[in-house]
Amino acid sequence: MRKLFCAMAAAATLICGAAIAGEGPLDTSAVRKDLKAAGKTYTIATVVKVDGIAWFDRMRDGIKQFKADTGQDVWMVGPSQADAAAQVQIIEQLIAQGVDAICVVPFSVEAVEPVLKKARDRGIVVVIHEGSSVQNTDYILEAFDNKAYGAKLMEVLGKSMGGEGKYVATVGSLTSKTHNEWVDGAIAYQKEHFPKMQEATKRIETNDDANTDYTKLKEVVTTYPDLKGILGAPMPTSAGAGRLIAERKLNGKMFFAGTGLVSVAGEYLKNDNIQYIQFWDPAAAGYAMNEIAVLALQGKKAELKAGANLGLPGFTSLLAPDAARPNVFYGAGWVGVTKANMGEYNF
Repeated sequence: MRKLFCAMAAAATLICGAAIAGEGPLDTSAVRKDLKAAGKTYTIATVVKVDGIAWFDRMRDGIKQFKADTGQDVWMVGPSQADAAAQVQIIEQLIAQGVDAICVVPFSVEAVEPVLKKARDRGIVVVIHEGSSVQNTDYILEAFDNKAYGAKLMEVLGKSMGGEGKYVATVGSLTSKTHNEWVDGAIAYQKEHFPKMQEATKRIETNDDANTDYTKLKEVVTTYPDLKGILGAPMPTSAGAGRLIAERKLNGKMFFAGTGLVSVAGEYLKNDNIQYIQFWDPAAAGYAMNEIAVLALQGKKAELKAGANLGLPGFTSLLAPDAARPNVFYGAGWVGVTKANMGEYNF
């Protein structure tokens, strides 16, 4: 069994999700049969932050599986580099094509708001992932409570650092709502549990690129030679930090905890350059976004509520904690991976 680390929710209750499928196709045996195209095929595009990186390659797997399972006309697209304007342009093109729904993993919430409003004004269903503050959307699906996710990263990092010393945090973009909420949760946890730790400098913007992570972290280490920890919100930081620690021979002196994938950071976990990565299965998230879009297009919006079961790992009983925004859903659970259990995951 894959071991899941439990998320510490705001009310101090522990919530654990179902095991995430780390190998091959998702187990979608519990997904509703009536999502199949019974005389009606919808066109649904999923627009991601950047195409061609491992995280979104895995998300594409889930979207392809949704197409195979349901017969719907779904696909994934994204800019070749993390760029807010390029993502907006893609959404503009999809609006012009007249798609039925657009699922978006926004690079910048502020940048996509106007174009998402345009999409909805045209009758296009909009579903968001990793953007809990987006206003111009029909539904938002998050994998878990964002601040609890960040708190878990800091719990691990703080213990690795012995509860003291300087650390830095990276975000893909300073306007990335989700990444900043993770870091907010991490810092709040640090202040309460590790008061002898301190953030060395403001959050480092990396554009979701491992080379940028490496370059900027190298600059930070030059400025702060006593730096002891790195908390990475973007997935590529796991590789950028691992490379830096390996090259500088900082094993046991500098520590890392952050979002990552075994396919990206496995080498650094194996060699003890980094200690811990955390993730959810982007294939399940991609599948779930498209499932929500189809249910909305089928007029089954009443079924999209707290407790809804999407039949997917981590999304078997959706949470809707904000009564003012009942269309914002959270799954439950994430995977925590160390050198000891990294062999259980192949993406």
